[in-house]
This record gives sequence, structure tokens and C-alpha cells, in this order.
Amino acid sequence: MKLHAIADDFQAACAAVEGGVTVLQLRIKDASTEELVDRGGSFRELAADEGVTFVVNDDVEAARLLRAEGVHLGRSDSGSERARALGLLLGRSAATVEEAKQAEEEGANYIGAGPVWATPSKADADPPIGLDGLAAIAAAVSVPVVAIGGIDETTAADCIAAGATGVAVVRAAARSQAILEALNRATG
Repeated sequence: MKLHAIADDFQAACAAVEGGVTVLQLRIKDASTEELVDRGGSFRELAADEGVTFVVNDDVEAARLLRAEGVHLGRSDSGSERARALGLLLGRSAATVEEAKQAEEEGANYIGAGPVWATPSKADADPPIGLDGLAAIAAAVSVPVVAIGGIDETTAADCIAAGATGVAVVRAAARSQAILEALNRATG
């Protein structure tokens, strides 16, 4: 859970895995289940070969077909019950304490909290919650919290200090090694 790389590009995924990510999340926005499965096979193989947890974004059926360990669902995505029935690791997004508590009550194994800071990688992102919002979410739930949104090697340790278990990166995935080093310094 320490470092999630969210990728739609296989080269970026390879760089992230080489850099030491612990979770590789396939996110291809607006893709059909069929397209996710077609494009996701190489991501699944990479994760399996390197012992990295593989998670599919937004699509429980694609996660099942790709034999992923987990699925990450946004606040408005359905599928929590199906994911749990399949035994998938279930991540849910939250931007508020209330959303985080609800996600935990619905069986989430971890919360993706954010965006902590503004990010250009998600045009429809909510307003930033900042470190105070992250800290409030982390304090409100008992499951791990993974910070997301505008995080890089200069801000990752701040997220851990605020109570997050780990961080997720999109644009900074290619700099995973530097981010992991910052996280390791923060956690001792």
C-alpha cells in the first residue's frame, strides 16, 4: 500500500515497477471492459512477474477477467458488493470524512483520499482537500488511507505525516524510485 502507480501507458508502468511501486493500478478512462482486458494483459503480467499488487480502476468485471488482486472504484461507481463477493481487494475514493466512512462501511479495504493538491491528470477532480482534509480522513477510518492528487517526491512524506499509509501517483509514476525513497525516509 505504500506506493501506488496509476498508469494507462505500459512504458510508464514499467518505469514505476522498476522504481519500486507496491501497487500498479490500470486506469484507462472511458474504456470498455473489453478494451481494458485487451490492453491490461501486459500490465497484469508485469505486476505478476515483479510481485506487485495489480488493481484495475472502475471495472469489477475487467478486474475479474484480468485476475487482478483488486479493483478501485470511484465515489459514484457501483460494484462494491460484486468486488467483495469475488474476493477482490476493494479501494474506494473519498474527498470527505463522510465519504470515507461510508466507503469503509461498504467494505472498502482502503480509501484513496484526495485530491490532496490540484492535479492536471484528472480534469474532473474535486477541489483539493489539503493535508488537513487528508488528516481528517485518515483519523476517521480504520482502513489504510492512500493519498492522491499532486503528489511527488517533495510532498509524499507530508502525506505520511498527515496520517496516510501510502500515496498514489499518476504523473510522477516515472519518478517512483525517488518517491519511494522519500516515503522510506518518512516511515523510518
